[in-house]
Amino acid sequence: MKNITHAVIPVAGFGTRMLPLSKSVPKELLPLGNRPAIHYVVEEAIAAGIKHIVLVGHAQKSAIENYFDTNAELDNQLRNKGKDQLADSLNWLPEDVTVSMIRQGKPLGLGHAVLAARPIIGEHDFVVMLPDVVLDPFTTDMHNDNLAFMITAFAKDGHSQILVDKVADQDVHKYGIAKLSAVDNDVNNTSDVNANDNTDINDNTDANASFAVAGFVEKPSLAEAPSRLAVVGRYVFDNRIFDYLANTTASVGGEIQLTDAIDALISEYGVNVTTMRGDSYDAGDMHSYMQAFIYFAQKQLADDE
Repeated sequence: MKNITHAVIPVAGFGTRMLPLSKSVPKELLPLGNRPAIHYVVEEAIAAGIKHIVLVGHAQKSAIENYFDTNAELDNQLRNKGKDQLADSLNWLPEDVTVSMIRQGKPLGLGHAVLAARPIIGEHDFVVMLPDVVLDPFTTDMHNDNLAFMITAFAKDGHSQILVDKVADQDVHKYGIAKLSAVDNDVNNTSDVNANDNTDINDNTDANASFAVAGFVEKPSLAEAPSRLAVVGRYVFDNRIFDYLANTTASVGGEIQLTDAIDALISEYGVNVTTMRGDSYDAGDMHSYMQAFIYFAQKQLADDE
């Protein structure tokens, strides 16, 4: 059994899709209801059993690290005013959870950001969580669903896991789309899924199920898409992904692509996708972010009544 306790969260992006909001405030700290988006991502990690969270950022993202640190002056002021409960709520990280930050150095892509965490991750297998993607915490059990399920699946068979969810036809071109093969018979009765095959695996995805993936097609047209299952932004990786990232040739623009390393991992060891339960929100896109803010705020207001 492989026990995963480390997570990498890349936070170095400037958030150009969220300007002007993200001009001076890191996009990861923009609120969803009464908490910043990254708060929910870290809560998800902790619920799944993660004990060490590595933020990969740059010099202008120190506010994110500060959010997870204790503000001793603020804490003292609140307690002197008798607001102990509020002070306790600000220091919400469990004592056995550590948050570290390391700088990416150069903006050379997601793969490079993940590789930058290697000095802290060391030989551990680990999780990658994209902070733009916030999974709905109100409709799923974070202790058992999605990331937690992926970690358990990895522990059972050693295959790296990538979370996917069905997207609408008109949105296929926006995402990396999974090419499936050797689908588990418990999920689907066929061993191959082709581009326009309207099978159970495409239509019944509101449940966690793990099965083999043959590869990914980046932002295909609907006609060329091998499925409608898009990468959501949660990964569970065997530590060997670092070796592939270190040897990945930079693409146009000088970026090291995570997908290239995943393809290499698939070819040698196999990788699984896990279908997602519940909903997710793109907190790095203005339209989706505003929808998410309203939804999270309504849920929290209802809980306060």
